[in-house]
Amino acid sequence: MNSRNYDIIFKNNQRRLYPLVDNKVLTKKLANEIGINTPGLIGKIDHQHEVKNILEIIRGYKEFVIKPAQGSGGKGVLVITDYENEIFTTASGRQISYAEVYQHISNILSGLYSLGGKYDSAVIEELVHFSNIFKDYSYQGVPDVRIIVYKGFPAMAMTRLPTKESGGRANLHQGAVGVGLDIATGKALRGVVRNKPVFIQPDTGADLMQIQVPYWREHLIIGSKAYEMTGLGYLGADIVLDAFRGPMMLELNARPGLAIQIANGIGLANRLKEIETYPSGLTPEERVDYVMKKAEK
Repeated sequence: MNSRNYDIIFKNNQRRLYPLVDNKVLTKKLANEIGINTPGLIGKIDHQHEVKNILEIIRGYKEFVIKPAQGSGGKGVLVITDYENEIFTTASGRQISYAEVYQHISNILSGLYSLGGKYDSAVIEELVHFSNIFKDYSYQGVPDVRIIVYKGFPAMAMTRLPTKESGGRANLHQGAVGVGLDIATGKALRGVVRNKPVFIQPDTGADLMQIQVPYWREHLIIGSKAYEMTGLGYLGADIVLDAFRGPMMLELNARPGLAIQIANGIGLANRLKEIETYPSGLTPEERVDYVMKKAEK
């Protein structure tokens, strides 16, 4: 962890660039400017007196996501799958009232879920309809793919699969399944839950080793493009596969954790050292093709 913080993050990520990924609204804006798909923005609430406008903001929407603009680790994300007569249904099937949604947004604004407890904004965005390819591997929530990108080259990847224990969130620290993915093909390598090896999804019984992420090259290109987009030499790109729009960037992280090593069963340090020897001056697509071809050998 110390080596990652000093040798990798400190040396490759200038702190002035952190807001580009810490603020989800800004990240979304930058991504859309270079043609990267992201979930559509419905609205944003910046101040407490605006919370009362939530029903107007979501008018015409039956499903949406409310999240902190500067949250981390999936905290403060409220997924609504249905809404009628001021009764909201969450992804877990629980029904909550307008007052509870109002309070949740107020908590976001107060900084309850933000990095460093700073005052925050609430982002309301369109719900991702995840591909049926993952339906047997995920419990209620939306699975995603985390790609570690170093100097523009995809270095390591995993898919994170929500479980009952994780409350439908794709967060390994909350009990989601992590499945390491072959960087060349997107095929499953091994699975873990709370750092212990697993071969089946604990809630559905599906064989995790049968996973192969479709549109794999497109996933890697999104991660690779994030390098030029942010200027960050070391980052984590979280990508979801929408049934209608294909791979979409969900968010970026300037301080991605190291649990991906456990999911892949291999250390990250040697992979990053190898990338130091890769050619410079390549486009994002060329970097991805270089990595995929080299990994096939």
